[in-house]
Amino acid sequence: QKFYDGLIMHRIINGFMIQGGNAALMGGESPDSIIGEFPANGIANNISHVPGVISMARTSVPDSASSQFFVMHENSPHLDGQYAAFGKLTDGFDVLDAIANTETGNYGWYMQDVPRTPVVIEKIEVISK
Repeated sequence: QKFYDGLIMHRIINGFMIQGGNAALMGGESPDSIIGEFPANGIANNISHVPGVISMARTSVPDSASSQFFVMHENSPHLDGQYAAFGKLTDGFDVLDAIANTETGNYGWYMQDVPRTPVVIEKIEVISK
């Protein structure tokens, strides 16, 4: 539905993950939050947080996920069972690495790991198999 077209990847931590999908940063509204689908929240999900896996971003509240997501850059098994992984890259790992190597810094006193040059989502396509 083109919700993500033009949004940015607002947090990049090389060797960990790349986060985006925050419509509020771009003057829009994020959808309502959903129930977090992961074992620590009582829902089976055996997808491991390995490079290329896509997972729902959230606050410390288990059911606070909304439109934000992150793409794993490296293995992060400490997230398994705690965050709702739901997909994976099928190609484009070179692009993932290039984004992970983007220069970052602080924005104000509260936002860290912000890309110095905006990384814009042109389009997201969901391919189900």
